[in-house]
Amino acid sequence: MSKRIAFLTASEGIEEVELTQPWQAAVDAGHTAELVSLDEGEVQLFQHLDKSSTQRVDRRVSDVSIGDYDALVLPGGVANPDALRTDAEAVAFVRDFFDSGKPVAAICHAPWTLVEADRVRGRRLTSWPSLQTDIRNGGGEWVDEEVVVDGNLITSRNPDDIPAFNSALLAAIGD
Repeated sequence: MSKRIAFLTASEGIEEVELTQPWQAAVDAGHTAELVSLDEGEVQLFQHLDKSSTQRVDRRVSDVSIGDYDALVLPGGVANPDALRTDAEAVAFVRDFFDSGKPVAAICHAPWTLVEADRVRGRRLTSWPSLQTDIRNGGGEWVDEEVVVDGNLITSRNPDDIPAFNSALLAAIGD
């Protein structure tokens, strides 16, 4: 059965492969992927610190509800989750989605938004290494592993981990 997956990003600073490769894996598995962002229009993707392509926003976070989706993916990039964690609607959406028990998958710097939503407490997760202190200060247990699944939370460290990240995401939604 096809599932709807929300990919939540800010307007810029999204690590391109951390959006496009999980997106493609979801679509290839027969699921529907939707880009949810803070604003309408397009988001600016990056390859590390260099602008790359853009992607059209399907819906604004202010116009969606948890019931619209079966899973949530939070791509990384440094600026992307940093902007998301300052947006009250985005943080509330992440917090409420996480609390719904549906799968939430975050890669690289994306756990910053989970820290802001106070949803790493008591959880085991991984991320880009520079987030270790933030995760620990948020009450989480940071580990250096390719992919970590803790209940409905799936996390990975960086683009090299995308194959394992994609496999864990698809397993969590029933593929």
